[in-house]
Order: sequence, then structure tokens, then C-alpha cells
Amino acid sequence: MKIAIGTDHAGFTLKQAVIDAIRAGGNEVVDCGAHSIDPADDYPDFAGAVARAILEGQAQRGVLICGSGVGASVAANKFTGIRAALCHDTFSAHQGVEDDAMNVLALGARVVGPSLAAELVTTFLGAKFSGAERHVRRLRKVEAFERERS
Repeated sequence: MKIAIGTDHAGFTLKQAVIDAIRAGGNEVVDCGAHSIDPADDYPDFAGAVARAILEGQAQRGVLICGSGVGASVAANKFTGIRAALCHDTFSAHQGVEDDAMNVLALGARVVGPSLAAELVTTFLGAKFSGAERHVRRLRKVEAFERERS
């Protein structure tokens, strides 16, 4: 699977540990930046790059990292078809995929360390949408919200 990764300046320090976890699972990394800790590297730019990579078929899922994870998840969710969630625990990281078809994991570099980040990414990438009728029904309702905004 191809996984797009994007970080702002605050998330940059956690980026390599996440890339290592993605690759350790046999996945390919699509690096959407940032490439330094420059404070001008703003989370909306990289959230947009990851969202576009998924929507354009360059990646199947994405991981975003900013200071808290909140800003990146908010920005990514502005894109129709992106279902980003901030997760700091493994239950949410797999349940978000299994029940809600989450396709972007957001992490806070000032909240989780490298070891937990790797565990969260591994859990997220190992999960699959259940396809259960109730989850499909709920996903369709969420998609209807997106169509209302268009």
C-alpha cells in the first residue's frame, strides 16, 4: 500500500519514526513534506498535499503530523472523500478504519513519542473497513453531508 505522509515544522521531528514504521509494514511512502523545521512550513499546506495524494490515487491512506494533530486533521477533513482522525490510542487507530473508513491518521508530535507513533501507524495500516451494513449506512450519511456542501 502507498501511504502519503505530511508534517508541518512541529511534526517534522517525528516524521522519520513514522516513515520507518510505514516501511516496516511493507508499505511505500509518498513524502509530501515538510523537509525541515522551518516555522513557515504550515500544517494546511501538508494536509492538502496528503489529501490530494489520496484523492488523485497516488496513495491509499495518509498520515499527518503537526504539533497537536488537531490542525492537520481539521484541514484534511475539508477535502471531500477524506476522513481524517486524530488518534492517540490504538483502539481509535483501528476502530476508525474498521467502523468509519478513516483514511488519514493524524498524530500530535507534542503529544506522542516515536514508539507510540509507530504503534499507532502500524495499527492504522493493519486495519480494514468492516463493510458491515450499519457502518456502510453511517458512511453514506457522512458522504451525504459532503454532497450538501458541494
